[in-house]
Amino acid sequence: MTAHVPDGRAPAIGDYGFLSDCSSAALVSTGGSVDWWCLPRFDSPSVFGRLLDPGAGYWQLAPDGEHSTERDYIEDSLVLRTVFRTESGVVAVTDALALQPGARGHDIGLRSPHVLLRAVEGLEGTVDLRTTVAPRFEYGLTIPRWRRHPGAWSVHVGPVGLRLISDVELTAEVGDLSGTFPVRAGERVGFCLAYAPPYEDDDGLVIEPEDGLQDTVAGWQSWAADHRGYQGRHLAAVRRSALVLQGLTYQKTGAVAAAATTSLPEQVGGELNWDYRFAWLRDVSLTLQALWVAACPHEADRFFDWLAAAVGNVGDAPLQIMYGVEGERDLTERTLDHLAGYRGSRPVRVGNDAWKQRQLDVPGEILFAAHLLRNQLAPFDEPTRDLLLTLADQAARDWCLPGAGMWEARDESRHYTSGKVMCWVALDRAIALADDLGDGARPEEWARAREEIRDAVLEQAWSNRAGAYAGAFGSDHLDASVLLMPLVGFLPADDPRMLATIEAVRDRLTDGRLVRRWAEDTAGFVICSFWLVECLALAGKVEEADDWFTHLLDYGNDLGLFAEETDPASGEQLGNFPQAFSHVGLVNAAWRLTERASGQDLHDVQ
Repeated sequence: MTAHVPDGRAPAIGDYGFLSDCSSAALVSTGGSVDWWCLPRFDSPSVFGRLLDPGAGYWQLAPDGEHSTERDYIEDSLVLRTVFRTESGVVAVTDALALQPGARGHDIGLRSPHVLLRAVEGLEGTVDLRTTVAPRFEYGLTIPRWRRHPGAWSVHVGPVGLRLISDVELTAEVGDLSGTFPVRAGERVGFCLAYAPPYEDDDGLVIEPEDGLQDTVAGWQSWAADHRGYQGRHLAAVRRSALVLQGLTYQKTGAVAAAATTSLPEQVGGELNWDYRFAWLRDVSLTLQALWVAACPHEADRFFDWLAAAVGNVGDAPLQIMYGVEGERDLTERTLDHLAGYRGSRPVRVGNDAWKQRQLDVPGEILFAAHLLRNQLAPFDEPTRDLLLTLADQAARDWCLPGAGMWEARDESRHYTSGKVMCWVALDRAIALADDLGDGARPEEWARAREEIRDAVLEQAWSNRAGAYAGAFGSDHLDASVLLMPLVGFLPADDPRMLATIEAVRDRLTDGRLVRRWAEDTAGFVICSFWLVECLALAGKVEEADDWFTHLLDYGNDLGLFAEETDPASGEQLGNFPQAFSHVGLVNAAWRLTERASGQDLHDVQ
């Protein structure tokens, strides 16, 4: 892999590696540049933001000259090791967002120190390296002034400060620290960049890079060791995806950010650029389902505690579809007009006005997860029980209303088929949980509403013209969201009309092995592609489904990371990165393949 940026453009989205401390995230290019880091949370303003504008800050650490690279995560971790080869020698750079020293298992990320560690190890010959640390605070608005201290440098702007410790001789100029230094075989050079809030009595945690990297690897590996339940097909890809999903989890609350970034485009140069650094209830619920195979209760407990606290007393109001990672409700969207956007894709947005939408599928996702995880959650505490009862009642009452749909359309509301199906799921799972929901359960009333929904979907979602279930009632337009119908048990995959729908999606919405959400969609949507794998497996076409899955893995980057979408023509990843939804799809598809190939129900063997 040759590290260069064509024509001075930002690297391809898939060029980046993902670092996390379960509180914030950083992206590192193959060229050794940290081009994205937000502090102290996923949704905080960036200190390194070159991903979205050349002048928005970065930290480069790489050979000072031509080089090639190869990289991988250290086993069962999110610690990244990149090997740089030059004419004069070979060095390895290891990068990580440090975990709290000594944190293990489910304690990783609870008290993240917000420290970025980078260490260089000489492997062969001598390599001259150059580093430039160029933070630009609040999404690139402010160029800081560095201050020299004995053995350290510091900088602060407003509420954010950084402290850099290294033995490398650096020079400060116009907001940048830079320097060149040789590394010979056997030598090690380290850097510790720590978050140091300027108005607190805290200079940032000083972590010796080598020790901190080893401890962070041990922390991640201890978490992975607690999540060894899955032993099925495509094991390596499932384990990598599980680590990515944990890396997108804000560990203090259990909320899962939909992605680590904002405003990476669905189409380069386009305007469909959204902030995904928040917790969609759908995504968190689906992530719990993906991690369920580990039979580990901690994730479920934390999520439902966080959800009940964030939602409060719902009453008759529709459930908000998304929250901040600590439960914030108001996620009002604004544009950052000073940023050029990824490869000119504007506007750059922070916040997301989808929080105001009505999406009928969310109660179903939550009740689906509660039912799947009932053995870990039971007995339900009072806030969780009250929430589940309210969601079931809302599904029975509101299923006939239009909504924005799971693709979050910003034009008119419609009667989306997937929303109706997920209302059916909400009631179906609530009925199954009735004995655990106490005196407030109304299974007979819920059953009547469930049958009304089923009848409406079977009659109004079917399109004779399309020869398939359409994306909305009364429509003839095919939409990949209808693939959820067999996945949630609404219809068997081999039902004649359902099978015709699956085949219609495969034949009309695919490009290569990628599934578009609808015919005019600009790219393949990764989770829809994995949904098709599940549907094929449920229809008894296990080997075809497995072949499809294997080809889909090729669309991930060299680290096994997926964005939200992929351009079928170029294979370039598009949209925010890495994307929880995509990795959830991968994990669930692998489970389904294993389940159908073995003839066992994974729900029963856990």
